[in-house]
Amino acid sequence: MKRIERRAAAEIAGDTVKALAESWYAQKAPHRSTSWRDNVRRWLDQDVYPAIGSWAVTDVKPADVLGIVRRVAEERGARSAEYLRQTLAQVYAHAIRNLRATANPARDVRGAIERPDPKRRAPLSANEIPAFLEAVDRYPGRLSTKLAIKLLLLTFVRKGELIGATWDEIDLARAEWRIPAGRMKMRDPHIVPLSRHAVEAFRDLKALASGSQYVLPNLGSLDRPMGASSLNVAFDRMGYGERFTPHGVRATASTILNEQGFRSDVIERQLAHTERNRVRAAYNHADYLEERGSMMQQWADYIDGLCAGADVTPIRRVA
Repeated sequence: MKRIERRAAAEIAGDTVKALAESWYAQKAPHRSTSWRDNVRRWLDQDVYPAIGSWAVTDVKPADVLGIVRRVAEERGARSAEYLRQTLAQVYAHAIRNLRATANPARDVRGAIERPDPKRRAPLSANEIPAFLEAVDRYPGRLSTKLAIKLLLLTFVRKGELIGATWDEIDLARAEWRIPAGRMKMRDPHIVPLSRHAVEAFRDLKALASGSQYVLPNLGSLDRPMGASSLNVAFDRMGYGERFTPHGVRATASTILNEQGFRSDVIERQLAHTERNRVRAAYNHADYLEERGSMMQQWADYIDGLCAGADVTPIRRVA
């Protein structure tokens, strides 16, 4: 009875787990990526709130958090469980800073779930690209998913940058994709020159978007982008889950282009990597747009050349 009374009082005072989590989220979300916002919303709405959202924040014990974390680990794996725990730990740190709590039960169960060591996956070699694209062509999933995979190969962007893309970022007439700073990992705006192949892929996606603001709308709602795990699931079903991931596309392109003699500065800028030398970075604001545009077209043509004679749809005619 006392706990019920405390929860009712906490709800009135705004001291429930949900109230404080929403306060923390409102502070963080404007400065984070779309994928971060989507993931955190899912962890809060799907996992945290149904279990302890209505509880007074001071009523939650480490055992309560551990129960949630273990359930998520069983259902979706240790990595998701650890990310959820970290999210809840940040919520409690926010509560402590605002004098709403004195202990952090999510921090207290750190290490309770053993995360597997991440496997380092080698990039694809040039000779392996035709077989990979053949697997994409055979994949029985949505055409938009296939086009998304090929756009990763044609643009080198990060998976989250592609999934969150909106049509107001894409200028097909100028063959440019301008990604705002808020959606970039390094928080710098990024211009992606588009090859003719990439432009055609975007045009095909426009016809599939059904008027959504997103280049890759969610299957369940045009008001949301494709799910964060959709491309990883596709790679798994294509038989590449243990061998190659969406992120590995960037390493594949970088390795091959460096081997072919393209300038490393140009490749790194296309990948939107930060300059490792901080002094040099302060003076180096070159975008190499013209050179990158030429490189990206040569890259797309090179992929078509690799696929010539193989039973693979040329990348510029995937649709």
